Amino acid sequence: MEVCLVEPRIPPNTGNIARLCAALDIPLHLIEPLGFEITDKALKRAGLDYWPLVQLHRHTSLDACLIRFSKDEMFFFSVHAGQSLWEARFSRKSLLIFGSETSGLPRSLVDRYPDRFYRIPILDRGVRSLNLSSAVAVAVYEALRQAAPP
Repeated sequence: MEVCLVEPRIPPNTGNIARLCAALDIPLHLIEPLGFEITDKALKRAGLDYWPLVQLHRHTSLDACLIRFSKDEMFFFSVHAGQSLWEARFSRKSLLIFGSETSGLPRSLVDRYPDRFYRIPILDRGVRSLNLSSAVAVAVYEALRQAAPP
């Protein structure tokens, strides 16, 4: 299982996600451009001293990352997706892909992979979205629960 952040903008979110990935031994892919320097204090503070444990991969484009995965292994997350997270069928080879905090994922991805988009249910319609690091944690733990051996 792997996590991919497309053009993340907020250092503490990425730091928290990196810490989660370190804790679960999950590779983290960051797609440029980033909204911060990888040496940013807030990024390092959120990841604490776990950065050496993160299997970090940086890519100049999303396509450079996706080429390593089959379509069936890709799971894109968007508040606009029609399918719920609970409908996804994850495996140990799944790549969980999240957009930036400010703009989400590009519309072109919906056109290319319409059946691979999922949303995390939000019950109160007054709430537009979850924090990125919270959304990643929810999705990762559900994916791990499904992919765990019996």
